[in-house]
Amino acid sequence: MMGQQRAAGPIRVAIVGPESSGKSTLARDWSRRLRELDMSAAWVEEYSRAYYADRPYVSSIADIEAIAAGQLAAEERAAEAGAGILLCDTTALTCKIWAEVAHGQASDALLALYRPRDYVLTVLACPDIPWEPDPLRSHPAQRDWLLDLHRQELARQGIAAVELAGAHEARLARAMAALLPLLPA
Repeated sequence: MMGQQRAAGPIRVAIVGPESSGKSTLARDWSRRLRELDMSAAWVEEYSRAYYADRPYVSSIADIEAIAAGQLAAEERAAEAGAGILLCDTTALTCKIWAEVAHGQASDALLALYRPRDYVLTVLACPDIPWEPDPLRSHPAQRDWLLDLHRQELARQGIAAVELAGAHEARLARAMAALLPLLPA
């Protein structure tokens, strides 16, 4: 199976979880660690940050759809640039959960962008680290509930995510251990 996935393009890794659970820090440091090992890895940054950089933070279904599409476009740009491993800092899964929490449901257009099987590995960051305030974060007391929503959706999709908890170095070591067996020899 890995040979088939590799031949079709880069190995895609989904890094998901509730807000302020260490996803971006993990993605940045994980990509650096892989490059230190001479592996072609790219950190696909969370697109919502770029999306809201020049506009007020308002959550509408149209905004969430645009963010999901932008996230996927960023993945495609990284793939076209030749990275062999894409570390995707959030995916359309986050957008789906965001739409359901903020608006009661995900739109058909958003669901069409939600492709959880595109990822060879999904890691789920646990919110057992201190919450850090941020203009795009709004649920400091509900991170465990949001984690459960991620777990439920991943289970519904039949995806066995690797949960990452604890100190940063432990998370990074567990992430590396989960990825390395999936790489082609």
